Amino acid sequence: MVFVSPPGHLASYNPPLPYVAPVPGGLWPSMAVSVQGVVKAQAERFRVDLALSTLEEADIALHINPRFGAGVTVFNSRRGGRWEEELSRDLAPLQRGKVFEMIIVVTPEGYRILVNGSFYQMFPHRMPPENVKALTVAGDLELLSASVMGRGGASSSVGLRKAKSSESDLLEMTQPPILHPSVPFIATIPGGVIPKKTIIVKGFVPRNAKRFQINLRVGPTGDIVLHVNPRMEEGNAVVRNSLQGDSWGREERDLRCSSPFLPEHFFDLSICCENDRFNVFANGQLLFDFHYRVPVGPHVDVLEIKGDVVLSYVHF
Repeated sequence: MVFVSPPGHLASYNPPLPYVAPVPGGLWPSMAVSVQGVVKAQAERFRVDLALSTLEEADIALHINPRFGAGVTVFNSRRGGRWEEELSRDLAPLQRGKVFEMIIVVTPEGYRILVNGSFYQMFPHRMPPENVKALTVAGDLELLSASVMGRGGASSSVGLRKAKSSESDLLEMTQPPILHPSVPFIATIPGGVIPKKTIIVKGFVPRNAKRFQINLRVGPTGDIVLHVNPRMEEGNAVVRNSLQGDSWGREERDLRCSSPFLPEHFFDLSICCENDRFNVFANGQLLFDFHYRVPVGPHVDVLEIKGDVVLSYVHF
């Protein structure tokens, strides 16, 4: 089964470098770009560019350029072939030989850049972000994943003009992503869990993590229609189950691909709701499916995440 990114989540996993991907519709406030990778042990520099086209000579709205020899990260823009005034700051927390996650959040004022969950730099807009049409990553790193997340004002407006959307479609188009929420995490899912709904959870497994859980619950009763329980302490088992009336059902453990829940590793989980089952993808590969034991619908409206995990991004 091939993973198809849901609306509002354009993702690539372990792509070769240089990586150049189009950004359909441009960037808008509340959208974000995620880059996860490993800095090479002898790295000199790498770059992350938000450009106005996929051409090599295109104008660049945001250029992020860690330079390990110089010990700084340079931020800049390029217009008409000329670099503009650069900003710089120290490299920390970017380190040679270490994994990192960079999230670029689009705000009305500029790009808010986070590294490993902490604020790193603000870069004011020098060009309209909606004109950004490409993401480029190149240089001395292993790229684990690159994602454009969320939907902006233009794409939502286009969707509304194309057809009259149902209430659940409208909620899906306008619901902003939740960045770096604290754990335990609990949130109401607008419209509930219905077929064609996709729930995305991106996170990081700490070094000494033992287990955590992701639950889709029935709000009024507390029943759990899907319980995903990675257990690093049990040889990276990924246990699935359901809870009805305080009684757990039969555990399922078989996997279609290797568990992504390894200590000091990032993961990108997509829970896709089909007509009769959940198809759950990890880093673009089918991890498992789980047939519904009770019907899903608007009554399944709570997402709960708790345990030994650091969350980067949640979207539904």
